[in-house]
Amino acid sequence: MVRKQEYTAEQHSVRVLKVGERVRHILSELLARREVHDETVSAANISVTEVRMTPDLRHATAYVKPLLGQGEDEIVTALRQNTAFLQREVAKRLGLKFAPKLRFCKDESFAEADRIEALLRDPKVARDLDGEEE
Repeated sequence: MVRKQEYTAEQHSVRVLKVGERVRHILSELLARREVHDETVSAANISVTEVRMTPDLRHATAYVKPLLGQGEDEIVTALRQNTAFLQREVAKRLGLKFAPKLRFCKDESFAEADRIEALLRDPKVARDLDGEEE
């Protein structure tokens, strides 16, 4: 009788992170080699900044950002239209029992980081951070 391997919570989360990183690399490679047969996708340099997997590894959310941040909405729409092709390619290269369902989203973490940076540069906030009083 073959016994199913059980993972601890820590091992499981590490596995989820590793699979997410592998999916990110595969998608990045597909996009860099212009293997997606779509003019919008092929014309842009797209960075896959992060892939978040669900704990069961059945769903993956890929966060993408085009170089210079131009045409984000069009690129995400084009990637969503080519999801079936990308899922097949990821499934082939990943080698897992189940291939994750892909979902594409704009990566807004850079905009959020800029917003936080601007808040920290605000004179009132800087004064509070330095411990100075009015």
